[in-house]
Amino acid sequence: MSALPDSLPFTKMHGAGNDFVVVDGIRHRLPEDMARFARRIGDRNLGIGFDQLLVVRPGGQADFRMEIFNPDGSQVEMCANGIRAFFKYLRDHGHSSAEEIGVETLSGVVRPRWAGQDRVRVDMAHPVLAPAKIPTTLGEGEGPVLDAVLEVPAALSLDGSGRVTLSAISMGNPHAVVEVEDVHRAPVDTLGPEIENHPAFPNRVNVEFIRVLGRDQIQQRTWERGTGETLACGSGACAVAVSAMLRGAVDRRVRVELRGGELEIEWADNSAHIFMTGPAAEVFSGQIPLLGDENTEA
Repeated sequence: MSALPDSLPFTKMHGAGNDFVVVDGIRHRLPEDMARFARRIGDRNLGIGFDQLLVVRPGGQADFRMEIFNPDGSQVEMCANGIRAFFKYLRDHGHSSAEEIGVETLSGVVRPRWAGQDRVRVDMAHPVLAPAKIPTTLGEGEGPVLDAVLEVPAALSLDGSGRVTLSAISMGNPHAVVEVEDVHRAPVDTLGPEIENHPAFPNRVNVEFIRVLGRDQIQQRTWERGTGETLACGSGACAVAVSAMLRGAVDRRVRVELRGGELEIEWADNSAHIFMTGPAAEVFSGQIPLLGDENTEA
């Protein structure tokens, strides 16, 4: 074990309001227990605060590797807003000048491409529709899981019936999509965690509350597992678009309106890859002190 410096540089970023702290594991030595580190600095009152911690690592099977941690210390397979911020960080801080790179995540290699003016276009690959792979116990076979009925406490359901109708899709991480009449009044803080931790989703699930405004526009609010409500969720926007397209409610190119901004989602047909385009921005940089029992690494 070797001692780390007394503090660690970090960069605060956001993508459509989904905010991140980026720490650079290529240029700096990091604490061994990153889950514990994430819990400490993720506290918005006692730490820096973030929706996700993004860790820059050297790639093995791609150009770079991105590790993602929630404020509760849990690790995340993929974050679409995060991959845009990650790519902008790499370009702005001299790691890469490429127009497109490959980034390893727990859900596989993702390929962000620079779209100009602090915008990034991401190839999100194919949606996962088979229930066992999402994973969820709702549905069977190859899916898709559309308009499935989930039993919840009557007081938490939208109409007091004790049932919620939802669609389930994975974009490398699991999502449940619930259509509501008014997203601004949706019970995100109560129904969100109930669905997140429901036994029907063995790895927990992100929950999107949506309203289709037209053939090319959807409103969305998101309850993210391990985080709570966030201002945006890129993989969630992809899941929302896919579920609406499969149900025939929207066209194959839509704008998803989030609380922190807007994302463009394209899915040419059911056999095509999904593409997401949206903003990425750096907010500030600083130094976070390291505690005595976390200033070592393997």
